[in-house]
This record gives sequence, structure tokens and C-alpha cells, in this order.
Amino acid sequence: MENINPVGVHTGDSIVVAPSQTLADNEYQMLRTSAIKIISALKIEGGCNVQFALNPNSFEYAVIEVNPRVSRSSALASKATGYPIAKVATKIAIGYTLDEIKNAVTGKTYACFEPVLDYVVVKVPKWPFNKFLTASRELGTQMKATGEVMAIAENLEAGIMKAIRSLEENVDCLYLPKYKEFSDEQMREKLKHVDNETLWVVAENLRRGMNPKQIHEATTIDTFFIGKIQNIVKMEEELKTQNLSVDLLRRAKKYGFTDSVISRFTKVLVEEIKKLRKENKIEALFKMVDTCAAEFDAETPYYYSSYDDENEAGEDNNKKKVLVLGSGPIRIGQGIEFDYCSVHSVWSLKKNGYETIIINNNPETVSTDFDIADKLYFEPLTPEDVENVVNTEKPFGAIVQFGGQTAIKLTKALKDMGVKILGTQEEDMDRAEDRELFDEALNNCDILRPKGSTVYTAKEAIEVARKLEYPVLVRPSYVLGRTRNGDCL
Repeated sequence: MENINPVGVHTGDSIVVAPSQTLADNEYQMLRTSAIKIISALKIEGGCNVQFALNPNSFEYAVIEVNPRVSRSSALASKATGYPIAKVATKIAIGYTLDEIKNAVTGKTYACFEPVLDYVVVKVPKWPFNKFLTASRELGTQMKATGEVMAIAENLEAGIMKAIRSLEENVDCLYLPKYKEFSDEQMREKLKHVDNETLWVVAENLRRGMNPKQIHEATTIDTFFIGKIQNIVKMEEELKTQNLSVDLLRRAKKYGFTDSVISRFTKVLVEEIKKLRKENKIEALFKMVDTCAAEFDAETPYYYSSYDDENEAGEDNNKKKVLVLGSGPIRIGQGIEFDYCSVHSVWSLKKNGYETIIINNNPETVSTDFDIADKLYFEPLTPEDVENVVNTEKPFGAIVQFGGQTAIKLTKALKDMGVKILGTQEEDMDRAEDRELFDEALNNCDILRPKGSTVYTAKEAIEVARKLEYPVLVRPSYVLGRTRNGDCL
């Protein structure tokens, strides 16, 4: 794997791609040989993460760390390649050798091979700055991210676009409106400071005419990656300035642009874009992660979307299919508890004879292990990306209540797609989240509860607190779902 951010940014705070993109074969073989020598000298058996810093202008390199344990990087590497590092390391610990451990993905090859990728993986960290508005957003050697998202795509441009909309930051492309107010000088100055918006800052400077070499000199990000961001910016410009043709639409979809983003740039209605795509068979198809670049067939259905010509998903086996929506990236206020619920719901559904399908994008979670659900779709949890899976699998129903805020927000979109919501219904979720509706329900059932009131401003909160008398509990409405009337206390 390769960090897009230069040395000096913690790996956990860096955007990471796999396989490595900018290494020549002799550089790659040098570092690979070094890693093998290091673990051999240290007599390490099992999992080990070796991180290098390579001088891009010479063959000089430094070993940043040798980490002989299963870490977050191991989880990312496992999900990116389909190679179950933790499982293999466990079997090695009890005495097996690599040539005795079967590859669970192919069912034929053994664990002594190196995974080969015929796709691109992009990891983007999930930072908590929306909770700490005055905190420094600059990134350095101390990690600030709380979690991460991973995207799998047929090209790096689509991988970047998928990853940024997986972050659930209300951002779905590389354009941030707030930078419209910045001068060219201010935007160039921002390049010198690495923070959580570096991708967007690079894109904005490219829009303003800076060339990749100038940006590389300011950021030390490799010009290869800057060129990929430039491709996305150029596509934006084409969408803004040209009539939406079938060819342009096809190329935009291959670069990971959603219908809503294309609509925003072209001023064409989303419904018309969908119609044009359907008429010209420009539809998301799904490819399988097989660890061996399709040299052997995969046994485990582990998919990512692409706009290629061949679909490898969607076979029927006469079982009723149930879609379980995952919980997305870890963030403050949400850890792995929703993932625990999602996984256990899948196991229960399997016991009861259903075919289970999971959509999630967090490489740190159990739900994205390829052997949990009958089918795993590693996709952003947005209406369009979920609809692509629904169109392919045509599930009998969907479960949203175990995926936390991420999944619940998709309830209406799923109903509009004609998917039955299993378990708690949307109106009951609304009643549980809306303080006034919940209070009304308790009142109708004659259930005693502490007195309370809904407020929308700090001033109202102080007035109500005085009436209720202290101590008081202050709690937001719509903790798990979308906000209906703005955040309220």
C-alpha cells in the first residue's frame, strides 16, 4: 500500500492507495526484499506491518516502523486484497505453514501466494473535526482520525470519488463551495498546510490554473496522484461546459460521478440522467474480489461496483434475500456497537434460511469480512450506490435499524425503491427520535416519566431548565436518524 500524503503525516491520517501506484519495479522489489530480510532477522512468524519512507529522487529509504501484530493497517490490507491476514496469522501461531493453509477466497490456492489486484483501493480517514470546530485541522505525526472508509474501483479517480462520499460529510465531489470566497493567493497558501481538506485544496488550485508540478513543489504529493485529481477536475469542467452526451455521461460514471453530482454540474434533472443511462445501458455492474486478478474463480461473493461490461453478481438460488445496511465509518459517538448488531442480525437471518446481503465501507469492521454475509458489497452508503445493489439483487426486504444513523437515513430512499423495510418502521423510528411524539406516545400509554420540553435555542433551554428545576438532562432529538426540524435540545 502507498500513502498519498508525504512522510510527516501519520499513516492513520493519510489517504492510502493499494496497490502502490508510483513505484518502479526495481523500487518495489528493493522494499519487498528489505521487508523479508527484516522479519527473517527478527524471526517473526505471523502478521507484521513494515512501513518505509522512500526518497522519490533516489533509492535511499528509511524503515519507519516494524509492527509485529495485527493492526488497523492489517485490517485494511486484508479487506483490500481479500487475504485474511488475522486468520492466517492465527493458524501459523498454532503450527500450520503457509503451504498448508487454503485460501478461503478461491478455495483452491494456498496462503503462500502474494495477492494480485486488478482494481484500485482508496482509504480516506474519517476525522472528528465536525465535532471540534475550533480544533487545529493540520495533520502531523499524531493521529487525529477516529476511523476510515475504503473504496474499491476500476480506476483511481472512481476510487477517490467513492471514498469521499463514503465519509458522510455531506460532500460528494471534489468541489467545496466555501473556497469560492478565497483568493488565489489564499488557496496557494493553503497548499503549504496539510489538513483534512488537502484533496479539495489541490483540486481547487488545479481549477485556478496551477499545474501539477507547482502543486507537487508545494505539497510533495506525487504528480501521478495530482494528475488523477486533475482528471476529476477536467471532467467537472466538461460537465459544466458541454451538452450531456451519452459518451460524456459514460465517462463521468466511469470516474465515479453520481447522478446528483452530474445533475448539479450540467443542470440536467436527475430523472433525465437516469433515463438516459437506462436507455443506453450505462448501469453499475459488479466485479468480484478474488485475490488473484481473475486467474482463479472466487468462492466468496465479495463485490465492488464498476461501469465495465461484465456483471459478476446477482445469481439467484431461490432463497429470499434480505439486505442489511452497515453503519459506515467509526466516529465520535459511534463505535462498533452497530456493527455487532448488524453481524448478529445476519447470522440470525442465515439460521432462518434467508440469503443475506451486507453493504458497508468500513475496513475495520467484522461485517466487511468476506465470510460473514452470503454476499458483501463494499460500497458507499448513499441512495444511488445502494440502489445499484438493489437493482442487481432485488431483495425481499431491508433491515436498517442495526446500522445506526447511516442506515436509518436511507429508509425513505429504500421505500422509494420499492424495498420493504423489515422490523421497526420509519414512522416508529420517527416517534422514538422526536421528543414530542415520544412524549405523546408515553402519555397515551399512561407511562410515568420525568417532565421535559423541546427547545431550539440556548435561551429557550435556560428558561425551560428553570421551570423544570435542576438537575436537568440535555439530549438532542434525532440522535440516530436524520434531523427533521434542525438540531434541537
